[in-house]
Amino acid sequence: MAMASLTSRFLGLLRDRILAGKFGAGDELDVYFAAFRVPDLIYNLLVVGALTAGFIPVFTSYWKKQKNSCHSEGALRLHSAQAPRPKNLNEEILHSVPKRTVRDSVQDDKKDKEAWYLANDLLNIIALGLIVVCGIAAVFAKQIVPLITPGFNPVKIDLTINLTRLIFLSPIFLGISGVFSGILQSFKNFIAFSLAPIFYNLGIIFGAVFLTKFFGIYGLGIGVILGAFLHMLIQIPPAFSFGFRYKFILDFYHEGVRRIGKLMVPRTFSIGLSQINFLAMTIIASTLVVGSLAVFNFAYNIYTFPLGIVAASYAIAAFPTLTHWAHRKDWHNYAKSFSSAFRQILFFIIPASALLIVLRAQIVRVILGTGMFDWQDTILTINVLQFLVLGLFADALVLLLIRGFFAVEDTKTPFYLGVFDTLVRVAGAYFLSRYFGVAGMAMGFALGCVVYVILLWFFLRKKIGELDQRKIISSAAKILIASVLAGLSAFATLHIFADLVNMRTLLGIFTQGLIAGLVGIIIYIAAGLILRSEEMFGFWQTITHRLPWIKVAPKEEIIE
Repeated sequence: MAMASLTSRFLGLLRDRILAGKFGAGDELDVYFAAFRVPDLIYNLLVVGALTAGFIPVFTSYWKKQKNSCHSEGALRLHSAQAPRPKNLNEEILHSVPKRTVRDSVQDDKKDKEAWYLANDLLNIIALGLIVVCGIAAVFAKQIVPLITPGFNPVKIDLTINLTRLIFLSPIFLGISGVFSGILQSFKNFIAFSLAPIFYNLGIIFGAVFLTKFFGIYGLGIGVILGAFLHMLIQIPPAFSFGFRYKFILDFYHEGVRRIGKLMVPRTFSIGLSQINFLAMTIIASTLVVGSLAVFNFAYNIYTFPLGIVAASYAIAAFPTLTHWAHRKDWHNYAKSFSSAFRQILFFIIPASALLIVLRAQIVRVILGTGMFDWQDTILTINVLQFLVLGLFADALVLLLIRGFFAVEDTKTPFYLGVFDTLVRVAGAYFLSRYFGVAGMAMGFALGCVVYVILLWFFLRKKIGELDQRKIISSAAKILIASVLAGLSAFATLHIFADLVNMRTLLGIFTQGLIAGLVGIIIYIAAGLILRSEEMFGFWQTITHRLPWIKVAPKEEIIE
């Protein structure tokens, strides 16, 4: 998952480099990023809430019933085979009376297909709902778009309206894709699910490179639609391999749909709060200097690079396991699984934050510094990125903590906490942007992340009990010390190589940043081993055991 996410994120950065070089941080990209807001809002409210909070736990419970039913029937057959045979014909007839009737077979067959019945039902409900809602929103885009771009001039607003209407096709494909993602995650199969964002980015890159030559900025919208379609297409074959077969079922009163609906309502409100944050950022940025919205989005995409690779991967992978232990009410193993994922996220995110802050100028210039993206755009993006990174560790842990609540089918608590977080985040971004411009938006955003993670931790611990926090604190202290040393080493290396390379060329800046980053990573690994960090030893063993010249003991010897 992490490797696929890494590839997807690199493609995302390549996409941003192409966009920055072709358009710069100006009116066109302000329009492009603003056009995403309403389609993203609809997709997140109608799809993400249902799938992340409801579909996976409910579908898994149906599938386990089916699996347990099959195991029970197999045990019954084995018992019958071992039972003594009747001595005469009359006794044999009597023994044959309780055998399964045709009606029993039909009921069991229906029970076996209940999980797939639910999957088809939800797939059709989501597809139909998105078609209707996106269609209505496209009709009223002329009234909606000006509300989120009050600072745009009339020409930019008209362009944003037209591009928004085009992009409204993408949530339909992504919604269908989301159901298949839920199926694959329920079976703990993450390959196609992890590859889907790669194809999504490839579609957008194709639009940016080729279609913009013929359609201008509308080529970006067509690329988004193509990427969404590919995102869906790549996940259909593996879902079929697990037994999915499409059927047109539209049952709004199905017990599983009602359960999902009950779980998704609070989660939808929570996602709505998250979307309000982004809508608020769009509104605030539209009132600042031209290009502020583009700059914030570029910095945010760099900021989310480690989030997607590490935090999202661990949170998604841990969710089925947490759900499993929660269903069994085995809170000891729940805490162990949660603690392990929590510490692994910190192990990667804290040093990444340190290196991002130290290397921010080199990273921004290498990724975005081309074509129309000038030095002033670079400075603004660097300032935004450095303040966003201050909340990176918190934003990463939020992804896991929220799923910790979902595993126990509690979606209300994250919502109530999110209300307060939204107030802090939006208010902070608004007031700070009055003094620091687009960088102030980043300050307010980071502040909200930190507040939210503290609240989520406190209430999850109150609900579950001990979360193995002593081990978390011990590991976090070692990780923090090693990360500080890594950051200081990278900073010193930057100054040493500043006089050894040509800082006026892309190759010189890249070389300086790459060597400083590698030095920082080496120091982090060495410090972690010296401090006897459990996560570092685990990581080191994982790497060394995969080296081709390392001999690994046979499985029997390891077990023995």
